[in-house]
Amino acid sequence: MRSKDAYTGLAELVAHRGPALLATATLLAGGRSAGEDLLQAALERTIRAWRRVEGDPEAYLRRTLYHLAVDSWRLRRRRPETIGRYEPPAQPDESDRIALRRALLQSLAELPPRQRAVLVLRYWEQLSEAEAAAALGCSVGTVKSSASRGLARLRERTAAWAVDDLPHPIGATS
Repeated sequence: MRSKDAYTGLAELVAHRGPALLATATLLAGGRSAGEDLLQAALERTIRAWRRVEGDPEAYLRRTLYHLAVDSWRLRRRRPETIGRYEPPAQPDESDRIALRRALLQSLAELPPRQRAVLVLRYWEQLSEAEAAAALGCSVGTVKSSASRGLARLRERTAAWAVDDLPHPIGATS
């Protein structure tokens, strides 16, 4: 029988950082339910290895999360969930921001696994190139090239969106 002390710190980590971890998992998996499943799988692996975790437990959990996401994409050879298709509204309103966000998330979901993981780490998690490389277990050059290619693909996908159809910041004039 395991003692309660065997998992000291894990409950606090999940309680304090759970929402941020779920947000990252959702972006990596392409949807809320898939993100929950991904985070649950990462937590399960972390629990099994908890006694061997050295250093920052959150970093270990995040690294597990990223590796599981990339592994699942590689093994299943399938695309993550489609979040929704973007169609510019006839009359701009506050829902424009929601539609734009969904379209961006869908475009992100359609990127290859490594590019997607690098963009999430660099621009969502705001990790440096070296930190992202360490988290993914690759070189800094791979992170740089994957980020460059991923951003270029996002630009290609979003270039067709008419500028007039995008929401303007509050107070901006045309």
